[in-house]
Amino acid sequence: MATTEHPPSRLRAWMLQGLSDMGKRGGLTGPHAEPEPPHRGQRWWRVMCLTGVDYFSTLGYQPGIAALAAGLLSPLATIVLVIVTLAGALPVYRRVAQESPHGQGSIAMLERLLSFWKGKLFVLTLLGFAATDFLITITLSAADASTHLVENPHLTSTLGGHQMLITLILVALLGAVFLKGFLEAMGVAVALVGVYLGLNVVVVISGLWHVLTAEHVVTDWTSALTTEHGNVFVMIGVALIVFPKLALGLSGFETGVAVMPHVQGDEGDTEERPAGRIRDTKKLLTTAAVIMSCFLITTSSITTLLIPADEFKPGGQANGRALAFLAHEYLGNAFGTVYDASTIAILWFAGASAMAGLLNLMPRYLPRYGMAPHWARAVRPMVIVFILIAFLVTWLFDANVDKQGGAYATGVLVLISSAAIAVTIAARKAGQRGWTIGFGVISAVFLYTTVANVIERPDGVKIGACFIAGIMLVSLLSRLARSFELRVTSVAMDPMAERFVRDMASRKIRFIANEPDNRDRAEYRDKIEQIRTDNDMPEQEDFVFVEVTVADPSEFETCLTVRGEVLHNRYRVLTVESSSIPNALAALLLHVRDLTGRTPHIFFEWTEGSPFANFLRFFLFGQGEVAPVTREVLREAEPDRARRPRVHTG
Repeated sequence: MATTEHPPSRLRAWMLQGLSDMGKRGGLTGPHAEPEPPHRGQRWWRVMCLTGVDYFSTLGYQPGIAALAAGLLSPLATIVLVIVTLAGALPVYRRVAQESPHGQGSIAMLERLLSFWKGKLFVLTLLGFAATDFLITITLSAADASTHLVENPHLTSTLGGHQMLITLILVALLGAVFLKGFLEAMGVAVALVGVYLGLNVVVVISGLWHVLTAEHVVTDWTSALTTEHGNVFVMIGVALIVFPKLALGLSGFETGVAVMPHVQGDEGDTEERPAGRIRDTKKLLTTAAVIMSCFLITTSSITTLLIPADEFKPGGQANGRALAFLAHEYLGNAFGTVYDASTIAILWFAGASAMAGLLNLMPRYLPRYGMAPHWARAVRPMVIVFILIAFLVTWLFDANVDKQGGAYATGVLVLISSAAIAVTIAARKAGQRGWTIGFGVISAVFLYTTVANVIERPDGVKIGACFIAGIMLVSLLSRLARSFELRVTSVAMDPMAERFVRDMASRKIRFIANEPDNRDRAEYRDKIEQIRTDNDMPEQEDFVFVEVTVADPSEFETCLTVRGEVLHNRYRVLTVESSSIPNALAALLLHVRDLTGRTPHIFFEWTEGSPFANFLRFFLFGQGEVAPVTREVLREAEPDRARRPRVHTG
């Protein structure tokens, strides 16, 4: 009985806009899926602004963190941070952009090192830390923005006690921008970054002017520094020790490569060789790092020299808002209020770069592994999912910035460390000894920083472990739920295979599923006799054998290449490589049906053993009880029984 196709509703069409097979029955990814519309990239400096709302917004609190961690040594400790940024993180991520130009980042580079389920579990672990980094960026930034609002002297009486509600509203507004569209989010980011950096230039120039015109400021600072630390070597040692506490100033690089697909590049770019995209992404990373480095050094200097140390402590007027303090102090309350507003706006929108990273990273792995619903490839449903998770995280941590800081730093440092290790391995494989040594040293620095941060703030690893456990649980359940999907994106047959199919199309199309053993004459002769006996068929019926070899059972979607051969001058055999035997057989049968217009038949023998054990073999290794699973995959893929290929088991 034929089924009636119903067009998708407006809401469904809007939610799944951009999904390649939107509205197709069952949401299959088969060879008849419509191609995705071509992507129109953006100029690199616009994409830089999107990633920069996170990176540049750290100016709102980084000088204060440096002052609390290093005291008078804050400028020197910040110089160490800048050196690590320009000589460490920047070269690493420029290499990541070159090695993985499609937005997968260092995770894709490390994925190639491990195969089968080991590789998938390793990737899921890294995705857990990426989710920690990106989602905590969304919630922490919104919480920080709401804190600035609540602690504003003019708004305290009105907004006091409502920080949780304000944070949730800010997170919801961020989601609304992305539901509206990616271009809208890009436009907001460009405006916010332009205004915020412009205001910071004014604050920095004003601060430097006061430092230069008040000569005693520099002399007082150098005298106090010498008195407290003695000599320059002690100062450098202390600056190196406190460096891990300043590591938040390294955030933004992972999102810089995650959003690479949105960089326009050159007209001649192809997916295989996007040279222009790689070049412009390197330009993006370098420009952002240089701009931020200049701001970090100048802001840490003027805040340390011009703000009393007590004001940085909790309860002080410069706590968490050192540059805003200077804006009010030296440029007046009117300018200070504008600066406060821009800081709140960019802190709120700092989660946009994290959201962009999530939307580019997660759909590139989880749906491909079968570990997310197929609609996870569409932007808007994923925005809703991430915003709901952000609501939960905000509620669990009571919209508190300090409670989330450890998880944020841990996620950032784990991703940077994994990127450094990935490029070290890539350089070694390329035979680049100098780069291998250099990246190896950088990896050691980031690993030290990560370990030091974990020891000081172990809660970050605990939160990251929760994200990892959640991703693994949801992923495995999704893989289980999607096991009976067709899972084949295309089927291609060589000339010999096509010849076999055309020949059978003039009679009845009969296949025999065979698990290859010795592949000798006796194996095929005995198999035919068994099938004829079990199904009470006459001897004149002819068959074509189908043999599927499982390559990597941990893969989910696959392309089938069917090859035909004649063995022992008599037996026709089709050979296929796939991640799962039943799904490959079902896809082949549907392809033959569509190619010939005839209904194919396939014959199996029952597999001995426990049904539960056989299902586990199918789930983990793509084998098991093949016959009933093949029939179930066909039932899922073709609801019309009259058009469904026939499965016979004896």
